[in-house]
Amino acid sequence: VEHRSHKGLNNRAENSHRPARQRGRALRGLRSVGGARRFPSAFSGISPHFRPRRHPMTATDYRTETRHRFTVWNRITGADGLSATP
Repeated sequence: VEHRSHKGLNNRAENSHRPARQRGRALRGLRSVGGARRFPSAFSGISPHFRPRRHPMTATDYRTETRHRFTVWNRITGADGLSATP
């Protein structure tokens, strides 16, 4: 049995802070303060569409759901009729 020991593994405060750190990591790539402020408000509605909660899903169901969500996204954005070749 492998034992994982690290000061943050059982730290409830650190684990509850993880989503905030992940958002901060995503924002590091933005160049301006204004862009960093606009990004979360624009992305917050799109992100859940592409990241279904996986826990109760099998891998096959997850792939099917993801494929369906991308089909809907392509239809909404108008990318449905675009071809990959020029």
